[in-house]
Amino acid sequence: MVIVAHTKWESYLAEAIKRCQRCPLHESRTNPVPGEGNPHASLMFVGEGPGADEDRMGRPFVGRAGKRLDLWITEYLGMKRSDVYIANTVKCRPPGNRVPTDTEMAMCFPYLLAQISFIKPKVIIALGKTAAQDLLGFPKATSLKMLRADNPYRRNGYYVVVTYHPAAILRNASYESAVREDLIIAKKLLEVG
Repeated sequence: MVIVAHTKWESYLAEAIKRCQRCPLHESRTNPVPGEGNPHASLMFVGEGPGADEDRMGRPFVGRAGKRLDLWITEYLGMKRSDVYIANTVKCRPPGNRVPTDTEMAMCFPYLLAQISFIKPKVIIALGKTAAQDLLGFPKATSLKMLRADNPYRRNGYYVVVTYHPAAILRNASYESAVREDLIIAKKLLEVG
């Protein structure tokens, strides 16, 4: 496994995640998936957790959902993957790609907060309900539709825009127009000085 780290904080965090045993997810992982991208990005994407391809490669969003995310970055935002930072709420794959438990997310949340504090993004796009709830602190009963309705959210010096996870689009292409709307909101926030 190769974890590419470009800054001192990324190297430190990647090593801490590699050694992490805070929750049982470390027992079944092949590789931890700390995150990757521009350490000075104005835009950060946060997903739920690594899937099988990500677990195998140690990189976020490299499977089919990752290809869809790459398309959104270029087509809707006019950026490259290397311009943004991509992470997940949990850094190890939950068995069978299940939704991470509250405890697992709580154990990984300090890593995500550290990434946010070092990167200092202007906008974070929460990919899916789990990521949005983790970032915003809403109860599990809150639907993605309700979370999206209040876009954008202002938090600690950055905005959070909630949208569908790319994997949801692979299952239901009708959500694509909603994603486009959400990413337009994010793009406008990035353009504002």
